[in-house]
Parts: sequence; structure tokens; C-alpha cells
Amino acid sequence: MRAWKLAATIVAAVVVIIVLLLFIGIPAGFVTSAVQSRVESQTGYQLAIGGVTRVGLWPSPNVTLNDVTLQNPGDRDTGARITIGQIRANMTLAGVWSGHPEITDLLIASPVVSVPLLRERAAPHVSAARGKAAEEKDAAVSIDRVTITDGSIVFFNLHDHVENHIDGVSAEATIAADRSVTVKGNAHAGDHALNFKATMPASPVERQSIPVDLKFEAPDLLQGPLTSTAQVGLNGPVIMVKDVNGTLGGGTFSGSASVDVASKPQVKLALDFQRLNVAMPTSRSTAGSQPWSNAPIDLIGLNYIDLQARISAHQFNLGGTEIAPLSSEAALAGGILKCRFADLGAYGGLANGDLTVDASGSHPSYTLHSDLAGIRALPLLQNLAAFDKLDGKLQARLDLRSSGASQHAIMSNLDGTASILFRDGVIRGINVAQMVRSLTTNPLSGWPEAKERATDLTQLAASFRIEKGQATTSDLDLVGPLVRVTGGGTIDLGEQTLALQVDPKLVMTTEGQGRSSDPVGLGIPVAINGPWAEPRIYPSVAGMLDNPDAAYARLKQMGKGLFGENGGLNGLGGLLGGNGASGGSDQDDGGSPGGDLGQTLDNMIQQGLKQWHNFSAPSAPDQNDPHP
Repeated sequence: MRAWKLAATIVAAVVVIIVLLLFIGIPAGFVTSAVQSRVESQTGYQLAIGGVTRVGLWPSPNVTLNDVTLQNPGDRDTGARITIGQIRANMTLAGVWSGHPEITDLLIASPVVSVPLLRERAAPHVSAARGKAAEEKDAAVSIDRVTITDGSIVFFNLHDHVENHIDGVSAEATIAADRSVTVKGNAHAGDHALNFKATMPASPVERQSIPVDLKFEAPDLLQGPLTSTAQVGLNGPVIMVKDVNGTLGGGTFSGSASVDVASKPQVKLALDFQRLNVAMPTSRSTAGSQPWSNAPIDLIGLNYIDLQARISAHQFNLGGTEIAPLSSEAALAGGILKCRFADLGAYGGLANGDLTVDASGSHPSYTLHSDLAGIRALPLLQNLAAFDKLDGKLQARLDLRSSGASQHAIMSNLDGTASILFRDGVIRGINVAQMVRSLTTNPLSGWPEAKERATDLTQLAASFRIEKGQATTSDLDLVGPLVRVTGGGTIDLGEQTLALQVDPKLVMTTEGQGRSSDPVGLGIPVAINGPWAEPRIYPSVAGMLDNPDAAYARLKQMGKGLFGENGGLNGLGGLLGGNGASGGSDQDDGGSPGGDLGQTLDNMIQQGLKQWHNFSAPSAPDQNDPHP
């Protein structure tokens, strides 16, 4: 009886052990050293396992590793490493018995790949030599499927206090019977969703050309999925990409590239696009009154990659800006990007020039040298400054430099020179001649707009000297069939304001500027002050007070030129909109041409002088002024 009880106790203990082994798994610290030794001998990387290692046999043999860190011994100072929350490998029993592990599923949970961002290239580290045992076929491990969940890629530079993430990485790699590999997955970088898929056939990797099919989607950045085929090969740390052919947003492209990843990445790229569409996030409204954005423009990433690129496109659309054709060469080294563009087709004309962006310091700086010829002004000004009043063919020479990390800072720090010339265009929504006529009765607040109004423009020319965002000109010259305006002043590019004084003159006949007689002018400077979307426009009170008698006489002459000696409408009067500053019928309520506007011109001028005086509200009026 006692022997039976002893046997029963032993059997019960064995059953308990078997149940624990099959269903729960047992601590297997002895596996840890074996795994570490094998990884190091095959890859040269050191593997540290900080958590518990378990071996299970149900429902199939499996090994689970917790808190795993993989690191290159030569990269300890840079912080480059891979940390993994958990690795679980499910294997076949036959593979375990044969000594050739066959992994059916390899699950990698919560991996974090830490990638240091380097400003300078470091000497590449040579990994430890792999032992002969690692080269033998019997050391090979077969894997059918790899699944990654909740992964992250962290790009960091401790000195620059930079850390960027690609989070939510989920991917699955399936190895088919012919050993071809299909990888698909998704992730997000900030607010940008990323989706990718690639197919690679089985082939020796080193120094071999591997056909690769790739699909990449970033809906917030690219207007359509990117699909591509290429021949990819490895030559040490250099990834060679040849025979690139693909489609992006309905357009085809081709080219080649190489990436040296031994240290700071060095990229060489040559791509030709049939049509390239790139979406641009808008940080400011298209309304003209919206100020420049103070949102930071982050360019520090230019320090962490070196680049040589040649990009061409038959059609290029950048956030609504159409460029055709595009041909550009760029070089990036040490955080300084130099880009040269030649015969750039933009807005119906051509642009040539050089752009340099220096992001190596604490504040990015910019230099632009450019010549524009035959550019259509309206879409250019709409996209750059939300200004839609001016159209025509633009020629310009720009030599500009600035610094700053936002739109507002860049425009406020702008220095350099600019010469512009508009030809054969129109000032939209504004009748300049009628606007000048309006000044004989009332000052103006904002441009007197009407969709049906326009002013033909023969030429508008000016040269500017720019310091700290203040663009100053003294040779502004606008010439149209019925109007001529000369003058100068300052445009505050950062605050989007005008401070101009101009001398407008009207041609009192439809014969235009070729007429022998001189145009009739106010004889008093007209001030244009305030936001460029809604400026105040009025005769300068200072100019009137300097010589009020001459101002009075000149206004009276202006009135005669407009309305005739006896108050009737002279030839131009009908063209300028008839009775009153706002246009209307050529007949007043009494039926006589010009109505009482011409008959009471003296009273109108007197009242106008008082209105202008009160409008500007001088702080200390001159008591001797004969026209208070």
C-alpha cells in the first residue's frame, strides 16, 4: 500500500509538470545565452534580454523573449538601438527535432527603432566577423510570416533637442513557398497617414539585383498613390536603386537613386516626372487682409542628410502653383541647400535663378537671385500675397536675402533690390481715372471696387531698395490710355501696408497718351496709406497747406477739365461714370448735363478742403491758414 501511494504521488507530480510545460511554459534562462550567442555570431550585434524567457510546447513549440535590446557595439555613443517589448516565435515540432528551426509565426510587439540624426559623417563601424558556423546551411532559420504591432521609429539628435516620430507602425511580411517576400503595412507621421506595400522575390541580397514592387500612399502629401518597380541591390552599406519606373497621381516617372546608410545618409537621386502634383498645407487664408503666418517653418532636418538631386518634370503642380516644364539641380551638404533652376516654365513665362537655404545655424537664412520674363502677374500675386488687383505680363529682376523661421519673419527681414515691369495688362475691379475724379469730392477708404470696372494698363514700372522688409521706391510710373501716375514711397512687406505719395494725371480725351497736350493733374500729392487690401486714399493735407491757393486753383482747373467751363461734362466725364464720384447717369435729376456738380464747383472745393483737413486731423492747425 505504501509503494502504491508513492507511485501515485510521483505520477501526479509528473502530470502537473507536463501540464505546466504544455499550457503555461516554464522559465528557460538557459535559452537566453544560446540566443544571444547565436545572434552575435551571425550579425555582430549584441542582444540583451532584460525580461523573462519562456519556452512552451502548446499548441506548438514556442519561445517568448521579453524586454529585448539589439545594439551595434560601435554605436553605443550615438544611442542607435532597437528595443522590443516582446518577441514570440512559434515553431514546428519537426524543425525542433531536426535542428533546423522552422518558424511559422514570428510576432514582434512594441518595437522602437532609435535612429540618431548626425550632422557630420562618422567613420563606419565594421561589425564583428561572422563565424563559419553562421555561414553553414544547417544554421539557417526558416520563417514563414513576421508580424509587427505598435511599432515606432524615433529620429533624434540630443544636441539639437530634436525628436521626430513615426508611430503606429503595423506591418506583416509573408514568405511564400518560393521564398518571395510580400510586405504591407501602415503608420502615421504626425498627422500624415502612411501606407506601404512591397514585393521582393527570393534572391541572395549582397551584390545582387533584386526586383522590387512598391506601393506607397500618403494622402496628405501626395495626390494619389505612388507605385513603382525597381532593381534594388546592396553593396556594403550602399543601397543601389536602378531602373525605377512608376506612377504618381496619374503621371509616370523614371530614374535611379543610391543611398549610403553607413553613417549620415548620402542620397544621390535623378528623377524625371511626366506630371508631378504635390499638396502644400496652407497656413494662411487666401484673403488679402490675412497677415503672414507666424507658424514655425522647421528646416533643421536639412542638417541630417546630404543630397545630390536632379529633378525634372513636364508638368509640376505645387499647392496650386503650376510650373511647366521644371528642371532643377540641388545639392545639400552641411545643412546648406543650393538649388539652381533654368528656363523654369511658370505662369506662361520663364524663370531662371539660384536659391540658397542655409539651415546650419540657429536661424535659417535665404538668398534668391532670379530673373522673370513674360510671367502672368495675376496668378503669381494671388498665390504669393493673395493680391488680385493686377494682371499683365511681368518682367522682374530679384536679388533678395532674408532670415527667419516663419512667413512673417522672412518677409519682415527681407533685404535686397527688385526691379519690376508690368506690360499690357489691367487693374482689375478699379477704374483709376474715376477714382482720381472721386478725390475732388471725398477721400477714399479702400479701393473703390466693382467687378465690372477695370483700368487698362500700358505699363507699370518701379525699382525697389529693400531693407528689413521695407521696400522703398522713388520711380513708380503707371501709364494707361486715360491715366498716368508717378510717385514713390514705401511698402512694408512684413505688415502688408502701403505708405505712398503719387501724382495722378488724367488725359482729357480718348485719344490717349499720344495726344500733344499734357494730361491734367491734381497738382497735389495723393497719399495712399494703410493695409494694401484696404488703404486710405486722399490728397495729402501737408501738400495742400504748403500752398493752399495753388491747390485751390489746381483743383478748379481739374474740375474744368473734367466738367467743362460751364459745368457740362467734358469728353472724359462720360467715360468716368457721369454724375458724382460713384458713377451713374450722365444726366442729373434736372436734366442738364453734369447737373449742379459743375455749377457749384467752387463750393465743392471749399468743402473738400475742409473735409481733407478734418480727415487727416492735424494735431496743431496753423492759425494763419487762410483756408482753415
